[in-house]
Amino acid sequence: MVCRPMFPCRRRFCPRPFLVGLVVAICLFYQTLTLRGTRKLTAAGPGTVPHTSTETQASRCKKGFSQDKQCFLLSGNAEETRKIQESMETHFGSQGRRAILYRPPFYSKTELQLHQHILTQHGYTVVVAEERLSADLGLGLLEQGDLASWDLLICLSSKKAEGKPCISEEVMCQLGLHQKANILPEIQQPLCRKEGLCQIVRRFPELQLPVSPSVCLDQRIQLKPSTSNHLLKTVKPHMWKPGDWRHEHLNETTVLARHETIFRAEDLSVILKAYVLVTSLTPLRAFIHSTGTVWNPPRKKRFTVKLQTFFETFLRASSPHQAFDIMKEAIGKLLLAAEVFSETSTLGPKTFHRCRFCFQLLTFDIGYGSFMYPVVLQVHEHLNFQDNDNMDFEDQNTEEFLLNDTFNFLFSNESSLSMFSEIFQKLYRSDVFKGENYQKELNQCLSLEEIHSVLTFIKELGNLGQFQLLFPSTTPGIQSLMHEFYDMANPVGKPGSVLTRYWSLLNVFEQFQFMNKKTQLPPLEWNSFTEDKNIEKPQVPFDATENKKVAVLQIKNENKEIHCSDDKDTPCHIKQIFTHPNLELNPEFNPKIKDYYSEVPFDVVTVTIGVETPKCQCKVHLYEQAGPSFASYPLGLGMNKISIFVVDESPAHSETLITYKLTIYREDRPSLPLFEAFTACGFVQDCGLLIHPEETCGLQPISSDYIEAILQSELKRCPSGDMKGQWIVPCLSCSDNRTCDWREITWQPHNCQYGVLTKPQLQQCLGGRKILFIGDSTNRGIMYYLIERLNETLQEWQKVHGTKFYHNVNGGKTLISYSYYPQFWISPSLRPTFENALEHLLQRSRPLENTGRTVLVVGGVQWLNSNHLQIIRKVLKRENLLNILVIIKTLGIGFHLPVDGVHFLTQSEVQNLWKENLIILDTAKKYGYEVVDTFTITMGRYKEFLQGKCGCHFHEVVKSKLSKEYHFIKMKRSRNHIVGRYFSNQSKLQQGTVTNFQSPYHVRGPINQVCSEILLSRMCTSKRTM
Repeated sequence: MVCRPMFPCRRRFCPRPFLVGLVVAICLFYQTLTLRGTRKLTAAGPGTVPHTSTETQASRCKKGFSQDKQCFLLSGNAEETRKIQESMETHFGSQGRRAILYRPPFYSKTELQLHQHILTQHGYTVVVAEERLSADLGLGLLEQGDLASWDLLICLSSKKAEGKPCISEEVMCQLGLHQKANILPEIQQPLCRKEGLCQIVRRFPELQLPVSPSVCLDQRIQLKPSTSNHLLKTVKPHMWKPGDWRHEHLNETTVLARHETIFRAEDLSVILKAYVLVTSLTPLRAFIHSTGTVWNPPRKKRFTVKLQTFFETFLRASSPHQAFDIMKEAIGKLLLAAEVFSETSTLGPKTFHRCRFCFQLLTFDIGYGSFMYPVVLQVHEHLNFQDNDNMDFEDQNTEEFLLNDTFNFLFSNESSLSMFSEIFQKLYRSDVFKGENYQKELNQCLSLEEIHSVLTFIKELGNLGQFQLLFPSTTPGIQSLMHEFYDMANPVGKPGSVLTRYWSLLNVFEQFQFMNKKTQLPPLEWNSFTEDKNIEKPQVPFDATENKKVAVLQIKNENKEIHCSDDKDTPCHIKQIFTHPNLELNPEFNPKIKDYYSEVPFDVVTVTIGVETPKCQCKVHLYEQAGPSFASYPLGLGMNKISIFVVDESPAHSETLITYKLTIYREDRPSLPLFEAFTACGFVQDCGLLIHPEETCGLQPISSDYIEAILQSELKRCPSGDMKGQWIVPCLSCSDNRTCDWREITWQPHNCQYGVLTKPQLQQCLGGRKILFIGDSTNRGIMYYLIERLNETLQEWQKVHGTKFYHNVNGGKTLISYSYYPQFWISPSLRPTFENALEHLLQRSRPLENTGRTVLVVGGVQWLNSNHLQIIRKVLKRENLLNILVIIKTLGIGFHLPVDGVHFLTQSEVQNLWKENLIILDTAKKYGYEVVDTFTITMGRYKEFLQGKCGCHFHEVVKSKLSKEYHFIKMKRSRNHIVGRYFSNQSKLQQGTVTNFQSPYHVRGPINQVCSEILLSRMCTSKRTM
């Protein structure tokens, strides 16, 4: 049957004969439309789009598309599924991926380039249009006169308010079935203009829409005092009832009534910008992004944050989950009202043809005051971050990842037809379609449009990413409102079918959730935002040996078809660079270009690189000229430089060398500039590298009593350099490490404090003393820090791997000597022993006093053990130096990454290091040596290593002009806030260590700084100081 009457005539609906005739006439006309649509669809060949002539396109503006009434029974049969797939491609298919970017007169160049880049990544050919897309121009920018020559239109935002729309009404209603644009006029016009928003509020006063009264203040609406509980109150005395709004006039006089919670703009404590993607109207489908932008009007501060964190910590709602639901309901209610308003408004976009594929990404400005209820202040038709046009770097980053998430969500190529068939069968068997809300019989068949709507919805649910389902909603308030708007007992046109579609989508969603339990898909619930709680965890670092093998195999498998040429005329160069994870090279790879740059986020700690060459005699070596052709590298914070050597070993070229350079910048921890409402969080070990599995890991809340206790001025000095402690950092939430200001992190021992010496104190303490360092590069980093602190400048620097003396320290009053140990590049049989190296350093540093005026600092990242301490004692006894001050810098984290060229420690081996560290501490104290426990200090921050293969360096010597890049503006803190006073005190303690930018070099690294300051405090407070 081609047409089944949707409203079968029953006696109660047909009390008069003329109504029967009217219904029969409508059915006959309906069948005529259906047959026309069916012939049109059948005439279109496979893979073609049923485009119509210009006359037909123009008539669409009045009549719209003829509805396709071809019916499909979803039996689950493979042949039936194939037919549906072909019909879908024929009816809604596209001829290619061509996009138009409309550039308004006042536009952002950065936004234009960002859209071009993202669309190109999705396979679109992008054309930039500068004129308004009028009916005369059409959209035939690719093929003149052919409106079907493009698939996607992106209208960029204009910096100038109230600009003309980028696409005219005439063109909008002529869009083909396959075409989509980032504009929904039915939503944009009523929501994103103050007059439109005010009209919605006036149209539905009894809905108490959560909209700020300020949107109507410019609409010549009279203010009058009232104690009403409604934000808006109609003058008409009668109560509003479902369906009344359809018959009332828009020019109804409305007055504003003051609400006891009506606020002024300056009364707002915070404004949240929520990003909502609308993908369909009638039925409405909308999704909210898990990230928002928070704006603090009084302090003019702004930052990006997860919505969960906002409600839990910043808003401090008594029930964060409920507060979030209230906000979602407020947005959903407003969207639904706008949709209904556009259907009935005489001023609305009634002439627009509804685009099936169009979408719009909106920004809702939501204000919160002391009342803690959301009030919509404004709705922006594009992404919006601040009122002025000056987007900063953080805004650009936020815009980039929001657009990436949006287009990944919209342009997924995954097919959902098989799942749709399965879901439909489950619903059919469970008699869902026999409910009272449904008019269809058991031999249910669906039109292509109905199938397409549900298919798209299933695809969206399977590709949510960082979005969460906002509408259709299971919230009782919204469902009640839908019944009022689309009451099937009072149909106007076919509103009952709209409600039916809403319920069917909700049923589909429930089935989808049930079928995806194993994937733990939570689009409706609060915990959909908790997936990022594990962002701190690495990719199982101690299965990393297997991960490394997988990465190399993956690169090799991708290139299993690679063949080289023996032709002597084939040039020797790099044909392609492969990386895991995939790096975006800048510029794009070209064999003629030798230098490349890329950036990776903080959590990417290694990269595997492989290189392809076109010539068999062309050999590639990574890192060094004898290096491997495939290799994994550690990525320290900041710049990492990797050399790729290409050698032509053919006889004719005599090993000609070509060098390519790849610079990879690894970002610091994401750091959030904070307001005063932060809390203190502490940690000792990271959850990604458990040293003590039985103890807590990650950020833990710290009580204000604890902070107040360690703020006491009479807090004692720490008696040794291995006092237990923790890292303390200010955060909005201890459950989300992205809400912390990591620039303010500080090491805090329990119940004591290490004094930070001023420059005069340090110069006096170390004047007339000789300080001898023996150990590896970690010890060398502390030595250079000491020199810079004493001199306020570092005039010379080199990676010493031998013995070096520094006579120009502290105005010549302090002698510093250094000996590198162990010399690992020498064969073990020829390598100097620790005993020989120590004796050599002592002899070269003489004359030495057998008092505390001679200081010996011994330390290494992992080679040191208790046997070395026995050797120290034996040598000092032989040299008559038992009374000198010996400081042992203990082990440190490192060699925990699966990279080429260095050994790799398993998790159990790293845990054994902790045990060895305890033995070293006990042995040192037994001999009366001072200690600095660097293992405990470094283990919780194992990801924050700097350059070097070992992953063990927490210092870096840089030119001072470069170190300026790492100078941050500190946040202002309230002196009355206990946590704020703590971090203010810590900043004051560090004032004496501020970098002198006139110095040629600077030792950078906050972890190295902590270890060095503890070392200096032990030098100057030990009983053997003199």
